[in-house]
Amino acid sequence: MRQHHGDVETETLFLDRPPTADPPADGQPTPDPPAESPRRRRRWRRTLLITCLVLVVLGGGGMLASGLYLRSVESGIERVDAFEGVPEESRPQVVAKDAMNIMILGSDSRDPESSSGSRTDTIILAHLPADRSSAQLISIPRDTWVNVPRSAQGRGGRDAKINAAYAWGGVPLMVQTVEKFTDVRIDHVTMVDFAGFKEIVDALGGIEITVEKGFTSRHSLNPDGRREFVAGKQTMDGSAALDYARERYAFADGDFTRIKHQQQVIKAILDKAASGGTLASPPKLNSFVRATADAVAVDESMSLLDLGMELRHLRGGNLDFYTCPTKGTGRIGTESVVLADTAKADKLFDAVRRDAVPEIQSAAK
Repeated sequence: MRQHHGDVETETLFLDRPPTADPPADGQPTPDPPAESPRRRRRWRRTLLITCLVLVVLGGGGMLASGLYLRSVESGIERVDAFEGVPEESRPQVVAKDAMNIMILGSDSRDPESSSGSRTDTIILAHLPADRSSAQLISIPRDTWVNVPRSAQGRGGRDAKINAAYAWGGVPLMVQTVEKFTDVRIDHVTMVDFAGFKEIVDALGGIEITVEKGFTSRHSLNPDGRREFVAGKQTMDGSAALDYARERYAFADGDFTRIKHQQQVIKAILDKAASGGTLASPPKLNSFVRATADAVAVDESMSLLDLGMELRHLRGGNLDFYTCPTKGTGRIGTESVVLADTAKADKLFDAVRRDAVPEIQSAAK
């Protein structure tokens, strides 16, 4: 099993501060995680998970035409054993053989010095059609109430918030849980260490974001913990983009607005990374690719080089962003949760499974 060891950046960039009473659905704590061996532990922070965007540049032009350069970048990317212990007999069958489904995960720890308390705060199912002409990214709210299979450590085996799967059984149990919920077979898994996110955006020289409605982040990277976002189009550096994408307490619908902002930032990064100004500047492009490679982790069989070549023509206009259909939030026992609209979700994920892009677009409306 291929593993890269060594500590992940331990700088606390965006640890959420838990509310003091009855938090919203997106703020509920998850169960305590199982003990894990040191070689398996990862100190991940919550992520936007821009992997699909990075693939464009990894396959792009300029100095990246050098295969040796690309392979040297890929060789430094961390690998995770995402499918260890996942029973083949319980997995969905492949329906559209040439399509690809990538589970993109981001997780957070309230203790930056330990993986204890790790959880997935961003879950995206990225569908790449057989012709690779587009990509459909479906965000699954982290507090969606689902059935979590029993982990190899004997935890789970009951209904819970979907992000409990990561706490109970790491990436493999997340694979099992998402596959059971969607009935879509996961081909690959990607994670991004958000500790390197600032450097990724800054390497691009910032990104253009249009803020729909002004708000104040009270969990900012600024020394006083506050950042004002005014309505309108603006250029954000890495710190501002990170604050914008991670804020949820400022909004009545919490995680739902945060998902929209994450999707907005993903598109902005892709457009900037694929712009002529970046591709024509070897130093800027090198800084971006290296910063991204430092932040990305993928499963052991995934080749970013090969996939990057397949997706080199994608731009922001080729990405469709959706959120798994829900009935809103509610309470189950003592927990505040997101309730999936199972009828609509089943229709959406059935279209994903069959690689029926027009039906995906219709079902997600």
